[in-house]
Amino acid sequence: MKQPRASLPYLIVSYLFVYPIFRILFRGRVFGLVNVPLDGSLVVVANHGSHLDPPLLGHALGRPVAFMAKAELFQVPLLGSLIRACGAYPVKRGASDREAIRVACSRLEQGWATGVFLDGTRQADGRVNEPLHGAALLAARTGASLLPVAIINTHRVLGPGQFFPRFLPIHLRIGEPIPPPLSRKRNDLEISTDKLQSQINFLIDSGLISEQIND
Repeated sequence: MKQPRASLPYLIVSYLFVYPIFRILFRGRVFGLVNVPLDGSLVVVANHGSHLDPPLLGHALGRPVAFMAKAELFQVPLLGSLIRACGAYPVKRGASDREAIRVACSRLEQGWATGVFLDGTRQADGRVNEPLHGAALLAARTGASLLPVAIINTHRVLGPGQFFPRFLPIHLRIGEPIPPPLSRKRNDLEISTDKLQSQINFLIDSGLISEQIND
């Protein structure tokens, strides 16, 4: 199954907006691109330290990445059309986890790379601390591989409670794909989730940036 083609709005946002911000302002670098499958469904699993993470992750992998977005955003003129064209899909406030999983599975069955933040919400230290089983469940239901990605330093650039960015370097480190869980049983989901947490935190620790340490 081939991945969906990137739309024109996606390309414009990625290369005319995200690219210069990531590569120039934040001295962005990406390691491990050879680990990214270019075709077929893929669950991209990352840590989450900032609202910057979704566009950076979508730009850095070299293929479009679909993310959940609040349904209210799709009602905003221009913004709604733009994020939809870029592969985002709406999730209603208060919707059940089952509905969110159903929509995400639909995207995976269409061949999308679908992004999941393992903790589900931003973490002040930028690490994976309390991982949820959503990514593993998606993989178990669709047979998609899991791709661990460490996003390094965005929690210091524009983390929770920050209103103005700090121009520190941002790096992304991509690990090797992990097979989907053997089943949807809780034990198998926990095994895959533990592997993802360990891999992502290892990639973070092995990719610490000198400016981050000295800051």
